[in-house]
Amino acid sequence: MNNSMKNGIDNNSSNKKQPGFWTYFAISLTIIGGMLAANFKSHAADSFRVEVIGSGKPVIMIPGLMSDARVWRPTAEALAGDYQLHLISIAGFAGTPAISGELLPKVQRELLQYIEQQHLDKPAVVGHSLGAFLAFSLASSAPDVIGNVIAVDGLPFLAPVFSRDASTTVAQVTPQAEYFRTLYQGMTAEQLANMAAQGVQIQASSTEHQQQVVAMATASDPASVGQALYELLTTDLRPQVHTIQSKVLLIGAGGALQNAQQQTAATALYQQQIATIANATLEFNTDSRHFIMLDQPAWLIARITAALKD
Repeated sequence: MNNSMKNGIDNNSSNKKQPGFWTYFAISLTIIGGMLAANFKSHAADSFRVEVIGSGKPVIMIPGLMSDARVWRPTAEALAGDYQLHLISIAGFAGTPAISGELLPKVQRELLQYIEQQHLDKPAVVGHSLGAFLAFSLASSAPDVIGNVIAVDGLPFLAPVFSRDASTTVAQVTPQAEYFRTLYQGMTAEQLANMAAQGVQIQASSTEHQQQVVAMATASDPASVGQALYELLTTDLRPQVHTIQSKVLLIGAGGALQNAQQQTAATALYQQQIATIANATLEFNTDSRHFIMLDQPAWLIARITAALKD
């Protein structure tokens, strides 16, 4: 979300390259070391892989575009003494084998099947960026199944972030989304890595973390990235999030915003998207860039821990 607010969608300029726009989406993971807990287990579905650590109340953790489970491992390890963490890696991202056809709708369906098959009792869902979008999708489509939602710099509808207009519709953004899908389908891994590197400064603060983000982008499948981006831009969950029954914490990252005016605009946009949810709270970290788990790990763990205890 962050600095990309100034990179508006131009529906009359579909042939123009807009690095700031797609690099926001094109980078959503990191490589962080750390051994998994001793009770590591692995599960598989067609559209994602799952790693399970810890024991206790179940929590599903979903990374963002071009991220895999590794982006959440340090956070999960900090929570593993009290919770059972199910770390998701989505097909086509960060080296996880890709699938053809639709992606995010299939991930949603298979996650609900996974919850049923594993007998998870109202698992909380923690999602970053694209993962936050999926958290809203799961909780609004199956409100009796999903527990608390913690959305880390991700929204029910992403297009208004770039158009800077809350009234933006799917119809208005579809031509641009189709262009991006086609563009990514024709990319090589090297081109995707170069694209990711162009906007990495708004993703994470340190050079080390920026390198990790780009490395994971390089390992992603360009066609999967394009398909996911298309689905993100052409799916508006705002009309249905009012069905969410559980508590929702939306955390924004404001560290890349340039001034108070941008921060005010971002706050208003984020608040508008959760306004119909009965029990939703918005909080911004004005020091962190998009990857809050990298820039402010202790701060984010504290917020997640408090939200899970509710």
